[in-house]
Amino acid sequence: MCSSDLTKIAVDRYGSGPAIALVGGAFTDRRALAALAQALAPYFTVLAYDRRGRGDSGDTPPYAVAREIEDLAAVLAAAGGPAAVFGHSSGAGLAVLAAADGAAISKLAVYEAPYMVDKGDYLPPADLAARITELSSSGRRGEAVEFWMKDTIRLPADVIAQMRQSPGWPSMEAIVHTAAYDATIMADQERGDPLPAAWATQVTVPTLIMDGENSPAWQHRSMDALAGLLPNTQRHTFPNADHGVAPGVLTPVLRAFYTS
Repeated sequence: MCSSDLTKIAVDRYGSGPAIALVGGAFTDRRALAALAQALAPYFTVLAYDRRGRGDSGDTPPYAVAREIEDLAAVLAAAGGPAAVFGHSSGAGLAVLAAADGAAISKLAVYEAPYMVDKGDYLPPADLAARITELSSSGRRGEAVEFWMKDTIRLPADVIAQMRQSPGWPSMEAIVHTAAYDATIMADQERGDPLPAAWATQVTVPTLIMDGENSPAWQHRSMDALAGLLPNTQRHTFPNADHGVAPGVLTPVLRAFYTS
């Protein structure tokens, strides 16, 4: 399928029933969503797509968040929209922006959108997106991945060194240029400021806001802030989980929300 600017968007469709679109976060493509899609497939038609610049999707410059919102709108249209949406991490941030823009979303579930709502939180570098683009476009993709891991999610140097030797490192290098897109999507909500007050009237669909018990305090604060701002929310924290939660654990919660 194609987005409104004719960029190719690759989509995998699973199952049958009411439609759900899955929106992945940084360093993921639709393959990373496959396990969750398969877990949901007995109950729903699930659309997992490659965000632009990833996997089998195209990437038409210049990048703009508005184009990614249009991509999600095209996926929802392909589902016969309106449809439910699940977003993870920066994909959750994108899904909220799409809902605020009026996308045809019937119900919205978000897991740990990485908002920074307190000046005391660790804030990413202001030039994060520009730096990732500079490094990746000049052939220093390994450095770009390291920069993201060190300056965004604050992994220790020895952990990054171990990751460099892992089988998954080349795939991270291949997709690292799109981390600049995630940084751009999240930039306005990672400055330690309150979430946009306008969302209270723009994002009115039923919204399930989730996090993991073992995630850092700033992440809980951000999800609490979102739940306190939007008018029609449910809040759920998964015991013993962090920024990721197993599909078999997540699926019953999503199923209950989407069918209620």
